[in-house]
Amino acid sequence: MSVPAVISVAQYLDLVNDRLREVPSDVGVEGEVSDLRVSHGKWVGFDLKDAQGGGVLKCFMTVWQLSVPLEDGMRVRVTGGAKVSARFGKFQLDVRTVELVGEGALKRAYLALKRKMQDEGLFDGARKRPIPRFPERIGLITSREAAAYGDFLRVLGNRWGGVEVDFVPVHVQGGNAVPEILAAFEHFHHLGESERPDVLVLTRGGGGLEDLHAFNDESVARAVFSSRVPVVVGVGHERDESLCDFVADVRASTPSNAAERVAPSRDEVRYELDAMTRRVEEVLRANLDARRRIVEHAASSASALVSRQRERLTSELDAFGTATDRWIPNISERIEGALRVLRQVDPNRVLARGYSIVKSGKTLLRDASELVVGTDVSVQLSRGTFDANVLRINGTGKQRLV
Repeated sequence: MSVPAVISVAQYLDLVNDRLREVPSDVGVEGEVSDLRVSHGKWVGFDLKDAQGGGVLKCFMTVWQLSVPLEDGMRVRVTGGAKVSARFGKFQLDVRTVELVGEGALKRAYLALKRKMQDEGLFDGARKRPIPRFPERIGLITSREAAAYGDFLRVLGNRWGGVEVDFVPVHVQGGNAVPEILAAFEHFHHLGESERPDVLVLTRGGGGLEDLHAFNDESVARAVFSSRVPVVVGVGHERDESLCDFVADVRASTPSNAAERVAPSRDEVRYELDAMTRRVEEVLRANLDARRRIVEHAASSASALVSRQRERLTSELDAFGTATDRWIPNISERIEGALRVLRQVDPNRVLARGYSIVKSGKTLLRDASELVVGTDVSVQLSRGTFDANVLRINGTGKQRLV
């Protein structure tokens, strides 16, 4: 390529940048972050230098490209394209990816992200959801080759049978782990109500911070937090912890413990059923005993009441008999006296002495002045009656010629 002897600054920079574009952009450059700065909330700049101070590389990227929290002193691996800035005339690397390197950097990034998410309330226990006691379908996200996969299924089968497992295999570490885990959550998120599992399980074996990087990724932790289905996370051994553990609805210490948390034990359920059966029997027996005592008390009370009423009736009957013995002679005498009086005034006794009763129609005649000659009358004697016609009225009376 022919280059003129004299060119402009811009032309020279273009020439340099053409040569720099020949450098492979997938080459990873490792170094320590220093002079980290964020401009206008969208531009990130930092220096990448060797630990021994052998070289310094200016790095620039956008906030949206930054997937891990950065701090001065962290060791990182970056990839991108090198160029000389036309504006500032400085050699720089336009960073495409940033990856933390070493336990120290990973630990600091992990702690920084943990503080951030905790301040946002993502670890709040009040928003954690309970998982069903007897799930019918479980969604499982882990690696098919991992021991966690076999351990989970073995413990699940030993504890409880008949559970459907919807398994989505993913890488649990390495470059493909984060996108595959996110895709698995998307898969379950878009299932219909009838196909959706009752609980999701995200699990893997133990390891260091680099091994657990996918489970400390912010996007994965937020996917666990935003899941429509309650999530159980069981990562590593009991001492291991990840951001996914803290945002999960239930944290399990190991993959085996995750199976124990989502499925009941047959023996425990059998024991609970036996205990419930004994408790029901005890309650029924207590209720029957209480009702028997009530019936016995009622029967005893009724018997005592009947006995008291019988005694009262007997006493009243005795009193009535005694009073009757006193009243009957007196009443008999009074009746006899009344009968004597009645006999004295009995019309038949009067008629028997020669008197009669004379009626005009239905009118009883007491005075001759009530009669008129020619009136028909009926006469009642002591024995029998007869009809007569008035021919003459002696004394005061109305006369009528026949």
